[in-house]
Amino acid sequence: MKILVAIKQVPARDSLLFVEPPGQWIDENDLGYEVNEPDAYALEEALQLKEKHGGEVVALCAGPERVSSTIREALAKGADRAIHVDEENLGAWDTLSLARLLAKAAETEHPDLILTGLQSDDLGCGQTGVVMAELMGLPHATLVMSVDVEDGRLRVKRELEGGWFQNVSMPLPALLTIQSGISRLRYATLMGIKRAKTKEVRKLTAAELGVAPAPGISLRRVYLPHGTKQTQMLTGSPQEQAAQLVEKLKHEVRAI
Repeated sequence: MKILVAIKQVPARDSLLFVEPPGQWIDENDLGYEVNEPDAYALEEALQLKEKHGGEVVALCAGPERVSSTIREALAKGADRAIHVDEENLGAWDTLSLARLLAKAAETEHPDLILTGLQSDDLGCGQTGVVMAELMGLPHATLVMSVDVEDGRLRVKRELEGGWFQNVSMPLPALLTIQSGISRLRYATLMGIKRAKTKEVRKLTAAELGVAPAPGISLRRVYLPHGTKQTQMLTGSPQEQAAQLVEKLKHEVRAI
């Protein structure tokens, strides 16, 4: 079974963020970068399926030259080879254009299964995987918590609202968006890091795939949130104050 995993490189979570002068995006000059965490879980799920059922795992990543570090990490963890869609300015691509780009690259591999993370840590749209599936005419499922392959079909467990789950049977080929936290992420071993240097990384461009950005949305302004302080006095008896505090912690703070 050939499994293709779409991964994205995003700013590291511990990076200090500054808005660039035009105010339309963050200043990327001094940022550190890492693999998008939901995509890391998608990669882990692909590697576990490969260990159970055989086949190969192909990592797909679009972006400038700096995404090579993210690709190497995927190869070091166990991906067999990778595709790098070399595109210098992904900021000019909206969700639909980017999904077209990734779908065209994925179609060159004819995979049995495509996995993506649920959403990206930087923009958080949660749309790219689903749009890819629609463009490729593939059955798809989101918020996937577990994947089993039985008799050439998929059986997936989806997370719903309110603590409910849904079990779905699907044909192959298919596309799944993986929920974060479904398994424990593995670390790249020293041997894996050495092997990654010899694994194939195929480079493609948007021009070769016949796709161009056609932004349907644009960011008008990006700004850092300003923290504010507010004091609320609870009145009534101690029992009434305790009940009010619990309600606020539940519904306003969402701490319990």
